[in-house]
Amino acid sequence: MESGQQTETAPELDGLRAGLHSMWEAVAPGWGQNAEFVERRGTDLTASMLDVVEISDGERVLELASGPGGLGLAVAEWFPGSEVILSDVAPGMTAVAASQAEQRGLANVTVTELDLERIDQPDESFDVVLCREGIMLVPEPGRAAGEIRRVLRPGGRAAVSVWASPEQNPWLTALMKALGAQLGGTFPPPGLPGPLSLGSREKLHSALAEGGLDEIEIDEVEVPWRGASFDEWWERTTALAGPVAKLLAAQPPEAVEAIRSTAHGLLAKHETSDGLEIPGATLVAAARRN
Repeated sequence: MESGQQTETAPELDGLRAGLHSMWEAVAPGWGQNAEFVERRGTDLTASMLDVVEISDGERVLELASGPGGLGLAVAEWFPGSEVILSDVAPGMTAVAASQAEQRGLANVTVTELDLERIDQPDESFDVVLCREGIMLVPEPGRAAGEIRRVLRPGGRAAVSVWASPEQNPWLTALMKALGAQLGGTFPPPGLPGPLSLGSREKLHSALAEGGLDEIEIDEVEVPWRGASFDEWWERTTALAGPVAKLLAAQPPEAVEAIRSTAHGLLAKHETSDGLEIPGATLVAAARRN
């Protein structure tokens, strides 16, 4: 298959993709403002993902759905002889990643816009592909996995992480439940990819296997949410959760306050004398192209 070439998709999925891409562009400023927090919270996850791919200095590494780019920036710092490409579908996200790379003086980093489901890079062009909490947010995760396989060289490795089950991530489900209670129905609505849509080992394995990746192994990493207060949780989580910021902006103040109050009640049991500490977990998959 030639670079970026894909089978045709249904028009309704293309429309969904366009809407999702626009949404992530809209929340890019929030990700930029919270980049340091995101990377601090993900320290153990970053270490786990890099452990499973066993990067050697001098290899060519691609990060997909990079957001502010913290995972790929860590690679660039730890392996200065490697070429690292940070990519995201949203120009606002890549602008944040480019600024972060410039601030750190990383000359081995390139930043570009790439679609996870249609990676505009040549076949067999990377030794390692990384995707942290991105593949569950696309309409066709198996298609994205196939693209990851296509751009990997034979023997290349991939590390893909997704949020685990709803029960393991109350830091996020509290907001989703509060939205559903106020607005009716479930959040995200049926038919839309959501942050917990691949939250079991079976679902994640199935998506990666559908894309033709080999030697898939999945482990779990704890990623708790820690902060000073519920107010901090509210501000950060609503800024980072893609569809939420736009949805809240369309609600009258009393509805927003009701959502906030419900979420506070759900999280009250996680308040400690040192602030808020809420459980969180991700699944980390290691895979290869044989």
